[in-house]
Amino acid sequence: MAHIVGIGGTTRAESGTELAVRYVLKVCEERGASTRLFSGPEMEQLPHYAPERPERTDMAVELVEELRKADGVILGSSSYHGSVAGLIKNAIDYTQDMMKDDRPYFTGRPVGCIATGAGWQGVVATLEHLRTIVHSLRGWPTPLGAAINTMEKQFAPDGEPVDEKVAFQLQTMADEILTFVDRWRD
Repeated sequence: MAHIVGIGGTTRAESGTELAVRYVLKVCEERGASTRLFSGPEMEQLPHYAPERPERTDMAVELVEELRKADGVILGSSSYHGSVAGLIKNAIDYTQDMMKDDRPYFTGRPVGCIATGAGWQGVVATLEHLRTIVHSLRGWPTPLGAAINTMEKQFAPDGEPVDEKVAFQLQTMADEILTFVDRWRD
């Protein structure tokens, strides 16, 4: 069984970014994967990453341990001034604790990248930043990254996408992650 870890959201629970990551995780679960989401409100508990300080909070230890056992990862960030939100970047920085692992950082893991925001320019720039970060961490960004313009409501109260194009992007991302995991295991 594949294990997929999602990191995404804002300080506001149930943000569009969090709903998008949750939806991809839900699709992965429907296809037999186990999942773990680190949402914005949880990530607020993470201190600023400081490699020179070896002590870690329980949340930081859990994040790194979940990433170590992950077969695939989903990163979701809202666009903050055309780039990745600090909350998400700080969580990603904790992968530095995996530097000396047998499978460092995101090595051999597919990573779905989701960017959301009120307008296309910032969303597309943020998506590109996420993909660059994944490459830097030796991960494999899924061929389809999801760019979601939240100028209009994109999710129903139950978390289902209301736009078929958004649903397609997120379902395709789940398919690509799970397909990569299966092929990597072979």
